[in-house]
Amino acid sequence: MPTFFMGCTSWFSKHVEWETIEPDTYPVISAIGYAPISAQRGTNDSVKMLMALKASKLDAYRELTQQVYGQKVDGGQSLQSMVLENTHLDSSVQGVIRGARVVKSYPVGNDTYATELELDFKLVNDIYLSTAKPKRIKDVRYY
Repeated sequence: MPTFFMGCTSWFSKHVEWETIEPDTYPVISAIGYAPISAQRGTNDSVKMLMALKASKLDAYRELTQQVYGQKVDGGQSLQSMVLENTHLDSSVQGVIRGARVVKSYPVGNDTYATELELDFKLVNDIYLSTAKPKRIKDVRYY
């Protein structure tokens, strides 16, 4: 004799209403990048200063990326005949930063350039919402 099983299924049509999720507060983080002027490649001091400005901006972006995504650290040691032969430590930072703004760039002392960046997570959230549209269930109506 055949046996029939019936699961919990909905025989009704339903309408789901969604709403976006927004946090209560948004942090603002900042970072400062530095670069030496005299170590830059260039034909004159003005070119070296511009290269240091660009390098300090990249260093500030690296600092922001580290704050947002963290830093990956790899290390290792090798032994031979129970004697430590080699020790190494590597670190890397990887991520995408959108919405950062340059607060200011300025020389520090005689041979260093600095750039300050700021990342407002309200703007980051707005950029994210414009592309991803995250949602949660607001209401469900069954008919």
